[in-house]
Amino acid sequence: MGKRKIVIGTRGSKLALWQAEWVKSELESIHSGLEIELKKIKTTGDRILDVPLAKVGGKGLFVKEIEEAMLLRDIDIAVHSMKDVPTEFPEGLHLAVICRREDPRDAFLSRKSEVESRGLEGKGAFKIRNFNDLPNGAAVGTSSLRRSCQILNIRPDLEIKQLRGNVGTRIRKLDEGQFDAVILAAAGVKRLGMADRITEIIAPEVSLPAIGQGAIGIECRIGDRFVHEMICSLNHPDTEICVRTERAFLRRLEGGCQVPIAAHARLVNGSIVMDGLVGDVEGSRIIRGHIDGPKQDCGQLGISLAEDLLSRGAKEILDEVYNQG
Repeated sequence: MGKRKIVIGTRGSKLALWQAEWVKSELESIHSGLEIELKKIKTTGDRILDVPLAKVGGKGLFVKEIEEAMLLRDIDIAVHSMKDVPTEFPEGLHLAVICRREDPRDAFLSRKSEVESRGLEGKGAFKIRNFNDLPNGAAVGTSSLRRSCQILNIRPDLEIKQLRGNVGTRIRKLDEGQFDAVILAAAGVKRLGMADRITEIIAPEVSLPAIGQGAIGIECRIGDRFVHEMICSLNHPDTEICVRTERAFLRRLEGGCQVPIAAHARLVNGSIVMDGLVGDVEGSRIIRGHIDGPKQDCGQLGISLAEDLLSRGAKEILDEVYNQG
């Protein structure tokens, strides 16, 4: 039978560890006698906390060292947040599994009032209940160009302030008064048991999610049959179809973290329905599009929507950003 052990590579943040532990638990429940070890790996993205990701390389910063460990056979699989995974993989590696998706939308979190911070009960525990309540000039924390672009497009009066760190750190900075509100992925907040801090789930019409947001992916070596046999049952077909449609859209745009790009695909009565956008950093221009079609055409649908946006102004936005770089 060969070895009965799998080593999971993961980042060391609470959310990354939650995801890795969830995969470990699921695999142990399916395969009795399978030994599973977690190995924490610090990535470049985890080390650089004082510079916006768009300025230092974007998505690949959170997976590079983990992929290197897999190629060296120090680990067998990597558990990722799909929104952090580039569309291209090193030779010999691939995305084998996409697990069932949590809520893909963005979440609005505001500062607690004095009443709530003292642990007292009472209505109006949060000073600002939702995005529409933000006063003129309010400070909103996010490190995402995608979020800031869409927010500024609706509310150019707001002050967008850089916010890095794990979920707990971001909420602590909010409560310290560094921001009036922060925007985070709803999935991460919920997975960490902090859903009570969410004051509003933001509609995709206001803030379209990141590609793959809310989904967990498992990457492994292409030729590792044992690992494939162990992990294949964790794949969720409907989530896989939607996320692969979004990633096809991103791949055709050749986008990274330097340009605001968003897409949200879902299955409706067996068909794929997807919205996508490309915007400029200031939020002054956003090119939006919509597509639907049969789920077996998921890859082509993503490409077609990207080409539609490119033909209507997205190419000029992308060219401007990359020419500046």
